[in-house]
Amino acid sequence: MAVAEADVAHAIELFSDLGDITTRKMMGGLCLYHQGKIFAILMADGSLWLKGAGAMVDSLTAEGCTRWTYQRAGRAPTVMPYWSMPESGLDDPEIACDWARRALSHL
Repeated sequence: MAVAEADVAHAIELFSDLGDITTRKMMGGLCLYHQGKIFAILMADGSLWLKGAGAMVDSLTAEGCTRWTYQRAGRAPTVMPYWSMPESGLDDPEIACDWARRALSHL
């Protein structure tokens, strides 16, 4: 399943205050970059995941965000360094960009 163009446009608009946002298809979705650094992934189901590290992880957990994991048949679950975007940031560019800046500060 491909990422919907409407979801791509929404994500780019959501993070537009960061400046130049570039994208690249991979990992079953679309990676979002700022100044060459990946800070988020947009999945084919429309979900948005932020790259997290350090104290940001505690903040994301406190917001009720979940960590991206997946499992292939016959294998142990794989845990990725991405967390779901806080609900408050899904439709608010100011909040979304604040979270994105936090993600970028750890890269």
